[in-house]
Amino acid sequence: MLIIPTELRPSPVHGLGVFAVEPVAHGRVVSRFMPPFDTEYPADLLACLSAPERAYLRHFSYRSRFTGLYVLPGDHDRFMNHSDTPNVIMNPDGTATCLAARAIAAGEELTCDYRTFDSEWAMKLGRA
Repeated sequence: MLIIPTELRPSPVHGLGVFAVEPVAHGRVVSRFMPPFDTEYPADLLACLSAPERAYLRHFSYRSRFTGLYVLPGDHDRFMNHSDTPNVIMNPDGTATCLAARAIAAGEELTCDYRTFDSEWAMKLGRA
């Protein structure tokens, strides 16, 4: 769940994106895993879903490289786009938090590197 003020807007990267409403200091926690807002699903659940349900889960969730579970953010976080040079990174201490990789200006799009946490990143980026 994002813990900084954000808004959704059309993105120059892809579709909708998440944009910072105010400046974000380098190293500040940007988001954290927060049940019940954020949920996890086992991979075998996909077999029980209809095609539209599967498509939704695969599009808006990510499959954790660490647990193998699908993680579905419950807020704007599911609209964060990929960048090879992201301004948001996973916390290197292993906690389920994301940090500002550098200072982020108000109005700037928040991006992350799917390759660092999503085992299905290649499919999402059309590189599979």
